[in-house]
Amino acid sequence: MNKFNKRDGNTLVKIFIYIVCIFFAILSLWPFIIMVVNSTRSTFEIQQHAVSFIPSSFLMHNWKVFDGKSFNVGVGLKNSAIIAICSTVLTIYFSTLTAYALVAYQWKLRNAFFTFILCVMMIPAVVTSIGTYQFMYRIGLSNNLLALIIPSISAPAAVFFMRQFMVASFPLEILDSARVDGSPEFRTFNQIALPIMKPAMATQGIFSFVGTWNQLFLPSILLTRKELYTLPVMVSQLKGDIYKVEYGSVYLGLTLTVLPLFVIYFALSKYIIAGVALGSVKG
Repeated sequence: MNKFNKRDGNTLVKIFIYIVCIFFAILSLWPFIIMVVNSTRSTFEIQQHAVSFIPSSFLMHNWKVFDGKSFNVGVGLKNSAIIAICSTVLTIYFSTLTAYALVAYQWKLRNAFFTFILCVMMIPAVVTSIGTYQFMYRIGLSNNLLALIIPSISAPAAVFFMRQFMVASFPLEILDSARVDGSPEFRTFNQIALPIMKPAMATQGIFSFVGTWNQLFLPSILLTRKELYTLPVMVSQLKGDIYKVEYGSVYLGLTLTVLPLFVIYFALSKYIIAGVALGSVKG
């Protein structure tokens, strides 16, 4: 009898956990569902009923609005992809390299340097935006995608994340073995350290890609030529008409902007799960 009651109690707990998980999953997907549905509706329908789960028939009409708004999906995707991919690669590689230097080597100012990185991380990015614009303008990189790519080499938050992951789960004995075998330092980093750091790199890669892809303020002030606009900048241009805003087109633009983020997340999610599993086994 006690075993039966215990089994029923465990079943009820599992059912409750499933219900809670399903509820939070629906709550998380709710804004995306509304966004996709509204991209098929007209401005009038959205103004009358902002929340609806029934798609309408104005998808092609919303798409045609792009022609009069200089919203070129191909150009926006290309520019956003170039900036986001290059920035993410630079952020991940150089942040991991910096964290490697903080963990794998013993040097006098190591703790002071890490403290300096933490202090820089506390400074809001908006505070440095004016200085960034002035610097890029003086060196001739305004209206150039490199102005949004090169600064990604310095990413204090990514360095902090990588350093914490490396301190917790990186085996320094492997580095000693590689040095005894005569492996050069950069070869050790590229062929030994980077594969071990894949879970952390995938996690930070998602954060970096999403943050760079969704950037609006800096691209809007550094890029003034329409052929260099990113998708978020193009979406902001859709709301520039003070007389009439085509909300259906705005939602369609947002949907097109979000879709690549889902692709990146699902492509890298297996590495995040592997990292969580690895951490739980080591713990």
